[in-house]
Amino acid sequence: MFQVARGLGEFLLGQQTQAQLGVVGVLVLLLIGIGLRAKRYGLAAWAAVVFVALMTQA
Repeated sequence: MFQVARGLGEFLLGQQTQAQLGVVGVLVLLLIGIGLRAKRYGLAAWAAVVFVALMTQA
């Protein structure tokens, strides 16, 4: 059940981001995911900062 909710959340976040920021927003979300999966938390943190900055300007 948790995996289904997580997948749905990822899908909805991707759709919302693409609607507001286009391809750049989706790429930043991809960088966050890559950083977390590769345990490179610095990359994930910087990508999250960029994502928040872009979302507040959109």
